[in-house]
Amino acid sequence: MATPRSWLTSANDSPFGAHNLPYGVFTAADRPGRRRIGVRIGDFVLDAGAAARTVGESSDLLDAETLNPLMGAGRPIWTEVRAALTRWLTEETHRDALTPLLLPLADVELHLPFEVADYVDFYASEHHAANLGRILRPGSEPLTPNWKHVPIGYHGRSGTIVVSGTPVMRPHGQRKTPADASPSFGPTRRLDIEAEVGFVVGTPSRLGTPVPQDRFHEHVFGVCLVNDWSARDIQPWEYIPLGPFLSKSFTTSLSPWIVPLEALEGARITPPARDVEPLPYLDDRQREPWGLDLAMEVRLNGHLISRPPFGAMYWTAAQQLAHMTVNGASLRTGDFFASGTVSGPEPDTRGALIELTWNGEEPLKLPDGTTRTFLEDGDEVTITATAPGPNGTTVGFGEVTGRIAP
Repeated sequence: MATPRSWLTSANDSPFGAHNLPYGVFTAADRPGRRRIGVRIGDFVLDAGAAARTVGESSDLLDAETLNPLMGAGRPIWTEVRAALTRWLTEETHRDALTPLLLPLADVELHLPFEVADYVDFYASEHHAANLGRILRPGSEPLTPNWKHVPIGYHGRSGTIVVSGTPVMRPHGQRKTPADASPSFGPTRRLDIEAEVGFVVGTPSRLGTPVPQDRFHEHVFGVCLVNDWSARDIQPWEYIPLGPFLSKSFTTSLSPWIVPLEALEGARITPPARDVEPLPYLDDRQREPWGLDLAMEVRLNGHLISRPPFGAMYWTAAQQLAHMTVNGASLRTGDFFASGTVSGPEPDTRGALIELTWNGEEPLKLPDGTTRTFLEDGDEVTITATAPGPNGTTVGFGEVTGRIAP
């Protein structure tokens, strides 16, 4: 199939060409205060609702202030709307009418694109889990006995999910090292990042009805980038026996663009070989693969510090969704789940500072001559990613950025 080409010629060699068309929500000076659904094409944002009205097609789902109505409409509607957007942006007959509805990306403000319902964060990278096991449990097996049998996760606080660019406040909590006689209270001294990939649920499910891997495509609307900020000195004191709590629930940053699942068909790959046979509901060996070949980059104050490979993740998003609902838990439109830290086998592919600096024992040397163990006030972290698209194209995700507020 030929790659669609836009009449906006500047977008045709962009990772945000007509083969991608990610969704977002924006405001602009021409209608201040009114949030609108936008579709990114090159370095412009198409006012999707206005475009639908201009070409005389139904605009109800695209006229909303969040993506939730569109997300809840289901896969057939998603396909229909995406086909319409592709047609509008590629057929020359629409150029004159739609050109005025293209706003320069630099002139709009981007917002959290959907209302978050429930939020689950997983722990799906074997490399990350093994590294943390070696750091936190020296002398023991790096992986816990359950790790290769079950996708481990925890519930976060959906109200603390923010859009890229939102300042990150250093959280307070209890801290206690093994050498301390008792815990102290104060701001975290070990503020960390976690480079992750997020999956946005559109179609809900009924309570008591699990969602098998084969129905992943029916329920997941799209994909974005995530930075799950973490307080590493609060975490070890609080997480036993029930897992992360305050050390994780203060801020989670999302990229503003939701890449449709259809745009990632060319990025699907077989996940790494597994040396433990999964239970039937998690067995994906005879199913269509849902590993994704995403190339991520992490920058600290503009300096590249890591290139985590998402294709190396042990558990796929389809397995995570199947496990998340196997007990009968229902899905709601706006549910969101994240992959957990993405790390690869090499030191420069680790997706968190706790790994990159080996829990602060090996400070990271930056090109400007400074060093870091964990984040300092004023530091800015940016995570980007691309994926292979059709016929040699590239699919862009944009970026998720956060600066640590003093």
